[in-house]
Amino acid sequence: MTVIWFRRDLRIEDNPALTAAVASGRPVIALYISSPAQWQHHHVAPIQLDLTERALNLLSHQLAGIGIPLHHLVVPWYRDIPAALQQFCHQHQSQRVFANRDHEVNESQRDQQVAASGVELSLHHGDCLVPPGSVTTGSDTMYRVFTPFRRRWLQKVQLTLADPLPAPVAGPPVASSALIRLPVDSVCSGAWEVSAEGIGRLLAEFVDHRVDHYHQQRDLPAVDGTSRLSPYLALGMISPRQCLHQLLQRAPWALEHSASGPFTWLSELAWREFYRHLIVAWPKLCKGKNFNPLGDNIQWNDRPDLFQAWCQGRTGYPLVDAGMRQLQHTGWMHNRLRMVTASFLSKNLLIDWRLGERWFSQHLIDGDFAANNGGWQWCASTGCDAQPYFRLFNPIRQSEKFDPQGDFIRRYVPELSDLDNKMIHMPSDRQRPADYPAPVVDYRQSRELALSRFSVMKKGK
Repeated sequence: MTVIWFRRDLRIEDNPALTAAVASGRPVIALYISSPAQWQHHHVAPIQLDLTERALNLLSHQLAGIGIPLHHLVVPWYRDIPAALQQFCHQHQSQRVFANRDHEVNESQRDQQVAASGVELSLHHGDCLVPPGSVTTGSDTMYRVFTPFRRRWLQKVQLTLADPLPAPVAGPPVASSALIRLPVDSVCSGAWEVSAEGIGRLLAEFVDHRVDHYHQQRDLPAVDGTSRLSPYLALGMISPRQCLHQLLQRAPWALEHSASGPFTWLSELAWREFYRHLIVAWPKLCKGKNFNPLGDNIQWNDRPDLFQAWCQGRTGYPLVDAGMRQLQHTGWMHNRLRMVTASFLSKNLLIDWRLGERWFSQHLIDGDFAANNGGWQWCASTGCDAQPYFRLFNPIRQSEKFDPQGDFIRRYVPELSDLDNKMIHMPSDRQRPADYPAPVVDYRQSRELALSRFSVMKKGK
């Protein structure tokens, strides 16, 4: 037997490990391992686990159609997986396991321990267009600035363009596995599509009708201007190569025309891969460390009351509160608002970015460690190629610029729905409804304090 071990690659199309397993010429069985204790330790969101469960049951049906039964094991911690996998292989007379590579430290250590246990583990690259570690400077080091990374990344992408892999066929159809239930508490993800056909339609609809305006509309939270494919990329229900292929079918010039919606969306895929390359080059990022060691000198506030006001969308800053409530209600947040809310927590409230990173991870349906960590450190000015320490997102100006009519605020902060389009961005004391809180900090004063506290980030100080 050959084993295909699914992790965050819950698809049968464009799955290099699955294709290689079928090509091995031996009968193939599939395996998924639930690790509930490890997931809790990693703060995986209940809504993402619900989407995972739904995706697994669909995957079981798809695999049965190509002749591969799916088995499910529950192994609470990663450290116990090598022994469990060794036993599973012994029971099924298998010595070889195929899987797509994971890049985080705990996952990499798990795979190293599996290989050391005697299981022949064949790892493949299915999560990035360009494998981490292969985009380097002339001195063979990882880039520390995104723009030159993207330039080199685009060159690599152009040299390795290939159509997505079709779903392989291992044999005649077999019976689907029993219904899979993950041993975790979950939050319903039913508002999100789960079928491969449905996800394909979402991608096609975005590419056909919205990507041309992506660079103009992606920052407007009240407009449906983004792809909303991030949950499916996070779980591997769709691959970046499938996204690129569909994009180039519609806009073959997307790799070169920088002042366009297609190129801007492609740049977002590049940012996703930049952060993956970073955690491979600097594993300390997976251990709660600042990329820039100067960030270790920042004096953070210990204010649980302010943190809770931020978590619950009760800061008195309407756009911040709207974004945080969108996260609570939907398990997703518009990217512009992720930046606004992260900047507000780390700089205006001066609360350690790691607390915000954890809160996002615990609630995001598209939770993805590399992207979440990279985004938070960018906003907190402690990361690689982060925004300068002296820059803060002014939540009032951001609101006036990107939600000028207050449509998004009214959707998630209905207490303010009766205010006019000017006052809704920051109601005065006289016009603020009784059920909406006053600002938890004065913006100007908090900005001055942030500039003082973050001055330790000055180079050479």
